[in-house]
Amino acid sequence: MKIRNLPFILFVIFACSFFCYPQKATEKTLTKADLSKTPSQTIKATPAFAELLLRKTEREAQLEEFLLDYTDEYPKVKEIKFELTLLQKQMSKISAVNASDAPKLSLALGRLLVRKTELDVDLWNLLRQYNAEHPEVKRAKRKVEVYEKAIKEILP
Repeated sequence: MKIRNLPFILFVIFACSFFCYPQKATEKTLTKADLSKTPSQTIKATPAFAELLLRKTEREAQLEEFLLDYTDEYPKVKEIKFELTLLQKQMSKISAVNASDAPKLSLALGRLLVRKTELDVDLWNLLRQYNAEHPEVKRAKRKVEVYEKAIKEILP
């Protein structure tokens, strides 16, 4: 009888050690790691910063691809460079956020910032074609304003 219960007892011991012990160890590790991080490392570890970095990396790769065949005067190259400038400004803005506000830098905020940047590029392209009073330009400005308002609700 003792031998039949042995697998069950081993399973219970394994399950308890697996589900109970690592959670406590993880909590201690996270706390120590958070305390050892500098504010800039904390901000760079946020989902919002990662989302901006992902978009920036994608656009840099596209720029390198275009520059193999085209000059700096090619419209798509100018557009990508403009977007990279905007993304860098957004990343600098996020980096300036106080480390205590790092939890606000969510993936949703990152997506809002990336989408706002895309809309800013669209607006920039429209302004190169039309004047500021054109209906398409006005529509694009309103979209940008909506995203700015949403971002300001999270990061005043």
